[in-house]
Amino acid sequence: MNTDTIQDHHERALIIDFGSQVTQLIARRLRESGVFCEIHPFNRVDAAFLKDYGPKAVILSGSPASANTETSPRAAQEIFDLGVPILGICYGEQTICAQLGGDVEASDHKEFGRAQVEVIKESPLFNGVWEVGGEYQVWMSHGDRVNAIPDGFEVIAKSGGAPFAAIANEAQNIYAVQFHPEVVHTPDGAKLLRNFTHNIAGLSGDWTMAAFRDEAVAKIREQVGDARVICGLSGGVDSSVAAVLIHEAIGDQLTCVFVDTGLMRADEGEEVVRLFRDSYNIPLIHVEAEDLFLGKLAGVDDPEKKRKIIGATFIDIFDAEAGKIENAAFLAQGTLYPDVIESVSFDGGPSVTIKSHHNVGGLPERMNLKLVEPLRELFKDEVRALGQELGLPEHFVGRHPFPGPGLAIRIPGEVTKEKADILRKADTIYLDEIKKAGLYDVIWQAFAVLLPVRTVGVMGDERTYDHVLALRAVTSTDGMTADYYPFSHEFLGACATRIINQVRGVNRVVYDVTSKPPGTIEWE
Repeated sequence: MNTDTIQDHHERALIIDFGSQVTQLIARRLRESGVFCEIHPFNRVDAAFLKDYGPKAVILSGSPASANTETSPRAAQEIFDLGVPILGICYGEQTICAQLGGDVEASDHKEFGRAQVEVIKESPLFNGVWEVGGEYQVWMSHGDRVNAIPDGFEVIAKSGGAPFAAIANEAQNIYAVQFHPEVVHTPDGAKLLRNFTHNIAGLSGDWTMAAFRDEAVAKIREQVGDARVICGLSGGVDSSVAAVLIHEAIGDQLTCVFVDTGLMRADEGEEVVRLFRDSYNIPLIHVEAEDLFLGKLAGVDDPEKKRKIIGATFIDIFDAEAGKIENAAFLAQGTLYPDVIESVSFDGGPSVTIKSHHNVGGLPERMNLKLVEPLRELFKDEVRALGQELGLPEHFVGRHPFPGPGLAIRIPGEVTKEKADILRKADTIYLDEIKKAGLYDVIWQAFAVLLPVRTVGVMGDERTYDHVLALRAVTSTDGMTADYYPFSHEFLGACATRIINQVRGVNRVVYDVTSKPPGTIEWE
């Protein structure tokens, strides 16, 4: 573990991951209440790690595993010997019971989805949130259940399917719940987690963006010294915030290279150039490479091949431009914390790869550069907050996520300039209608997809044979899971009419109502 982080002097909680799909939400909830925390796999946490990390509180995550088998993942015994408060969530409760002398069994009465828990005893975990005798909504997701609790524990809440829905050993400061307080479907979950971190563990919540900014600037100056830094500027929020933060630390030692692939949204390239050259006076190399990228993508329809072509072409251009900058020793990237969390399946094996990540790799080794990644401890919402702290325009830092390969993966099939121009126009209208309806900040991500399908239409008494456009909009907290946004039929109808009337080449519009899972947010 690398302990040279800017968070060394902050109070820290440790989240031990047993493979739950929502583990990251635990970290999000803690950080929202000012507690810095990190996620680490259960099979990487041992005595040496714990001594190095020095957590003030520990949370054990959920898992798809069963806690009543010999091969079940387990928490290291040293965790229970630390003497710091512990909270087990779902599987975390089950492994606490299994490891400390209780019993866990497979249950015929499984609980998935919303449930009601009844508080039967006062507890510091519930103070100011839940009262004895009250029933409260939570989110359950478990097949096994606790059959007996260890000595020293008592039941503090129950549900119809989980007689040990919440348990506590106040003498040892160990608490556990069968439900998931980290998800929004447990309305009081964030307050319960805050009770654990602030009231039980005594953490003050000293994690703020203002503090992060000051510490990051100092860390960048210490790391870089008087060397030069090159930043690959994509025009997205992450790389832009990283560039402005680094520029604040080292000034003109930073040079940004912006490779315009011709696959960005309408006017984004010009906005990036204006923002960095005019507003921040950051040295910027602007490479207009639309013809090169489109030429290499000609005839290619496989989405993985498109991603690889775009990534390799970007590396070639960036390498050539960076080679012109003398004494460059560092490469800056907008890497975020979800990109560096070591994902783990419940049995400790590798997680499944759904598709290639759009971040470009290979540059540091190829160019013999060291990395500067000032955002690698932040989640996406924290990056937006940092951008606001740095004075970036609200409309810029609040933009919906945009994939690295750009419009290329929103054009299934071969990518051409004609298709990209059609999609840009339609996407602009769609987002404009969303903003007019006051829905832009409610929706996590919205975009249009130009389908490789043509249909017959009638416009002005003439037959048309044009493209089908799909609209996509989802709500999410982190992009790991997502639900489609329930637009009214009136909104969709008005949006479709405007697109068809104003965008030549589209004569039919459809709306994607697939959630994630089973689908992904992007189409490719």
